[in-house]
Amino acid sequence: MTPLLALQNIEVVYHHVATAVQGVSLEVPEGRVVALLGTNGAGKTTTLRAISGFLGSDDAAIVAGRVVFRGETVNGRRPHELARRGLVLVPEREKVFETLTVQENLRALVPGRGRGGMDLERVFQYFPVLAERRRQLAGYLSGGERQMLALGTALLCRPTVLLVDELSLGLGPAVVEGLMDMVRRLRDELRLGVLLVEQNAGAALGIADYGYVMEHGRIVFDGPSERLLAHEDIREFYLGLGRSAGRRSYTEVKQYRRRRRWF
Repeated sequence: MTPLLALQNIEVVYHHVATAVQGVSLEVPEGRVVALLGTNGAGKTTTLRAISGFLGSDDAAIVAGRVVFRGETVNGRRPHELARRGLVLVPEREKVFETLTVQENLRALVPGRGRGGMDLERVFQYFPVLAERRRQLAGYLSGGERQMLALGTALLCRPTVLLVDELSLGLGPAVVEGLMDMVRRLRDELRLGVLLVEQNAGAALGIADYGYVMEHGRIVFDGPSERLLAHEDIREFYLGLGRSAGRRSYTEVKQYRRRRRWF
């Protein structure tokens, strides 16, 4: 099956000198959640910005490889062009206009959509708490509610592929579980492809169909989520289960285990 989104040996350079992502290849099929795991500085967010067209604002560029969306190379396309085609980013951290109401955020961030009721009402069906707070200023929303608003805004763009950056950041376990359940529901009901960037490996692999592990700008391991969850090195470093869980990287865990002849 041809994937909706494919990266083919992507290399990203900042300020013409610093290589942040090197030789990264991955695929996101229709109706599948793909997790991209890694610690801070691994290159996960840079990868998402390369896909979604936001590199230019960071003085960075794709210098090799291809981003292929629905069979077409889209390197260098602007973010709004890609969003109109259905490749939509839900960015990390602040995602809302705090001085606008929930409903104004939804209308302002996606001009010309959500007016007339049907699109907005569908978002409110997925996120009833937003319907209850539609006239409330977004600055008074909780962290989880802000993530819901960010996802709702992305849905108004009518995505084919959602790029979701650190959905669980700073949130409690119960809130994270509810958000991950919603991502799974959107995958199943809308047949979306989802590329989910996460440090919370347990939460991401709990809903993902496939996963990639990224370190120092490279993919160092990949496989079905069941394989990653069962892999001793992944369990020790990313899930904190094992003797070498305090080591600094997946690669260090792997080297440690080889020295101990555990493989």
